[in-house]
Amino acid sequence: MKIGVCGIACEKCPKMTKGNCPNGDKGCTPKENKFCKVATCAYQKEIKLCFECNDFPCELTKQSPISYGYCLYLVGKV
Repeated sequence: MKIGVCGIACEKCPKMTKGNCPNGDKGCTPKENKFCKVATCAYQKEIKLCFECNDFPCELTKQSPISYGYCLYLVGKV
């Protein structure tokens, strides 16, 4: 199972299941990516997953396929 930068399993990601993933079958990885600000941010911060960032959840997190409310739950902010 591949895990995207946002932390969701690529096989369950809405972009992947609709065939709209900019990385095709590779899924999201931390790299410069004009189609994904989340992947670019992780690359610039040299992390593999958003969850590893001290700023998680952030405004960019709201653009990921994971519910922002769930991200807040994960870090104990709700």
